[in-house]
Amino acid sequence: MFKELDPILHSQLRLAVMSLLIGVKEADFTFIREKTNSTAGNLSVQVQKLKDAGYIDVVKQFKDNYPQTTCKVTPEGILAFENYVKALQEYLKVGN
Repeated sequence: MFKELDPILHSQLRLAVMSLLIGVKEADFTFIREKTNSTAGNLSVQVQKLKDAGYIDVVKQFKDNYPQTTCKVTPEGILAFENYVKALQEYLKVGN
């Protein structure tokens, strides 16, 4: 009756990152850190997990002699997010 929730997206910070990226498609690391109110270290670990799952692409480059990390949601990430939301909606329907 209940679908299993994606363990990658079930983490609060990873879900927040994906929610942001779904809305903006692409964002730099600083923007994501500020919006999620997370530490750079924790965010870095969670971004790597999303990247390893294939849900986001991460591009590291230099801009004006400063490192810049940009994250972009992948088609697989969009699909995983949509499936996660649908599964949550099914959980909410059960009591009605």
